Amino acid sequence: MIFPIVAYGAAVLRKVSQDITPDYPGLKTLIDDMWETMYASNGVGLAAPQINKDIRLFVIDSLQIFENLEDDEKGVYPDAPGVKQAFINAHVLSLDGEEWAYNEGCLSIPKIREDVMRAESVTLQYVDENFEPHTKTFNGITARVILHEYDHIEGKLFIDYLKPLRRKMLQGKLNDISKGKVKIDYKMIFPK
Repeated sequence: MIFPIVAYGAAVLRKVSQDITPDYPGLKTLIDDMWETMYASNGVGLAAPQINKDIRLFVIDSLQIFENLEDDEKGVYPDAPGVKQAFINAHVLSLDGEEWAYNEGCLSIPKIREDVMRAESVTLQYVDENFEPHTKTFNGITARVILHEYDHIEGKLFIDYLKPLRRKMLQGKLNDISKGKVKIDYKMIFPK
């Protein structure tokens, strides 16, 4: 099932999400539906708040990014060929390395892309779909995608990293998104 994506301005996008237990109703189906929704929306990551669920769950597929790199970009990122994975109850243990800029976008904030500074690597504690615990360090593009989705379960958006003047310049576009005045090729839920 393909879920509609929650648009900028919805309260769920600003809420800190809750950990879940292994008996969370329909978890396997929910994760399958999140993959389907992410791919149908041409995303590389999707967090549960973006489908109106305030739980600590997100999926990422950075493999797609590596498949679409230009020749001069190949070999630049240390995390090739990327990662396709679901993360449940993720919590950041540490951020390491130099911050670097990369142009980010978000399915909940369509048609806006901005350079965002993020750490080179992130160490996460999380459980997988079988509720097996993991502590793992990710770097490069994969770390960036993870941190972007992790922000969603913490009630943060990529635009929060922008300088105040830049945010002010984007406010008209953000208001249009929250009012549903944006043309996109996937279903969205707009705030009331």
